[in-house]
Amino acid sequence: MKKWFSKAFNVPILEKSRMPWVDYLRGIAILLVAYRHVLIGMERSGSAVPEALVTANMIFYSFRMPLFFILSGIFINGSIAKRPLQQLVYIKFENILYPYLVWSFIQVTLQIALAGFTNSERGLMDYTLILYQPRGLDQFWYLPALFNATVIYLLIKVKLKVGHWVQLLIGMAFYFLSPYFKQVSMMSDWMEFYIFFALGDAISATFFQPRTQRVLKSPLSLLAITPVFIATQLYYLKIMETIGQLEFLVVALIGCLGMFILAFRMQRWNILSFLRILGYHSLYIYVMHVMVAAFFRLLLTKVLGVTHPVILLLSCIAAGVVIPVVVYNLLIKDNWGWFLFSPSRGKAGPVEAKTATS
Repeated sequence: MKKWFSKAFNVPILEKSRMPWVDYLRGIAILLVAYRHVLIGMERSGSAVPEALVTANMIFYSFRMPLFFILSGIFINGSIAKRPLQQLVYIKFENILYPYLVWSFIQVTLQIALAGFTNSERGLMDYTLILYQPRGLDQFWYLPALFNATVIYLLIKVKLKVGHWVQLLIGMAFYFLSPYFKQVSMMSDWMEFYIFFALGDAISATFFQPRTQRVLKSPLSLLAITPVFIATQLYYLKIMETIGQLEFLVVALIGCLGMFILAFRMQRWNILSFLRILGYHSLYIYVMHVMVAAFFRLLLTKVLGVTHPVILLLSCIAAGVVIPVVVYNLLIKDNWGWFLFSPSRGKAGPVEAKTATS
């Protein structure tokens, strides 16, 4: 049993020489993503969701996805140093866009086939959304947005020799122009989040300096950022219906800084190791959690008669983040399901290569 558990959750990764704060950060972010999507699924199914749960979801909304883009940007220079541009772009296709194409197709197919049991009203035309409107495919928009932002950033940086400070200005322009392209989210999404990717690259050199690391790891930093974090998130909650782009950017960045500092403190405390496991497997959780949580919600409500919103929420979140980890490690990694995450056998590898550092 111990051996099965170790393999199912890939426990040995906790002993590897890695940067635990990275996995803590991604673990926190993917847990918040799962919270949002499970809550939305409950609302669409007609469950009575307490206002407090909805409010909590909105508080966390501002910084969840910017975290992933900043983290990816922080490691992009290391990727450029290790690989030529053409190879790097192909790796990004293999590790980010390919899983998007496969799993968005699977999810749409299941939603059509199980139309009588799901909250989604899907038809054959929804397959076309994969190519131009990923926002119409529930959670999947992030993967093409990350792929597009990464590739465009690489082309501008490597081919045009544009420095990261100019990239920040380009990112600001994309950010403020993105609302004009909302009808085609394949365009607007990467434009909106390009600024966060550029920021990650811009701070990368300073970020890894010993002095910066000491500040991020300091308990005083966590003490100082906590009231600022709370105040800005409450401010966002108050004006979120009318918030401007610049205000949102500031709120998001403060939220991200708070999460970075928290992740470093958790590394120092060496607590909640399950978050590191979730963070390591964040890509696999991301593409599967909506389907798993929806199935689990149906099982609880239709078969077991469970209707309590808190029980439904916690149970579906747990299933949505745990089951994908087990499925990946037992059925996909080094097994018959390899093609679900990579066009090449044996390359459905560690998640850090898929989301940040490859």
